[in-house]
Amino acid sequence: MTTLTPTGRAQDVQRPKKAFPIGRLVAWACLLLIVFVSVFPIFIVLKTALTGNKALYTEAASLWPSQPTLINFQRVLGLLSPEAAQAAGGSGSSVSFATAMKNSAVFTGLIVVGQTFFSAMAAYAFARLRFPGRDFIFTLFLIALMIPGIVLFIPNFITVKNLGWLNTMPGMVAPFILMSPFAVFFLRQFFLSLPRETEEAAYIDGASPLTIFFRITLPMSQGPLVTLAILTTIGMWNEFFWPFLIAKDEASYTLPVALQVFKTQTPQGTPDWTGLMAGTFIAILPVFLLLVVMGRRVVESLAFSGTK
Repeated sequence: MTTLTPTGRAQDVQRPKKAFPIGRLVAWACLLLIVFVSVFPIFIVLKTALTGNKALYTEAASLWPSQPTLINFQRVLGLLSPEAAQAAGGSGSSVSFATAMKNSAVFTGLIVVGQTFFSAMAAYAFARLRFPGRDFIFTLFLIALMIPGIVLFIPNFITVKNLGWLNTMPGMVAPFILMSPFAVFFLRQFFLSLPRETEEAAYIDGASPLTIFFRITLPMSQGPLVTLAILTTIGMWNEFFWPFLIAKDEASYTLPVALQVFKTQTPQGTPDWTGLMAGTFIAILPVFLLLVVMGRRVVESLAFSGTK
């Protein structure tokens, strides 16, 4: 770069050299390592699912099967007869992952809709309405975050059994469908950040609290509601222990339960690893795609609520 001196002469000025961004390179290297560690097991699951049963051990050291096949997915989805499945190296398991996927979708969908709606109503009450004992009740909600969920399984199981809801979808969704302490706390933090002026103007115009909630507060809270729905979807899609206790009939299995039962049904003595990995990939694919598409929104919403 050339500049002029006070006497009018041109003078070359050397720009300072930028320091080598060693810190940024280290950060990127660590990030790529974390991504590799996180994604590589999923890749191995897919590779095993695409490998024929007979070639499983002979090609264990290769990163990709020499002859990829979809027969393992066809077996676990019930698209082959039991005889054809056993001829392809299956264990003879009768678990239908197509039915389990349908049950998981219904189970997760009901809980996501119910928990998001009822948690939003409770959070709005704690954030905006005034009633005796409000702060004390909210403190009890926060204390509930420290109670292990497994402590509630026995009383919930007795209640569901007395209601006659064993092996039914109502029995599986009943303990989760109303609300969760985290969901109420998360939405309350966001509702407290909303401007009161808009709600006060609607109240002056004669709007009731329910009208304000449904027509003003909820449309302004689409981001946190979507984030809560995503987090609830991930948790309920992977829920295993409660559906395992309630759903003893094969027609009521969810995907995690179906995977466990499929693993134990090994009349040939060894687990059907290729079929198990095909079922595992089917189970993790929806959540993986959901995080890839919506993961940034979840992180941003959690960071926003945590600063309030």
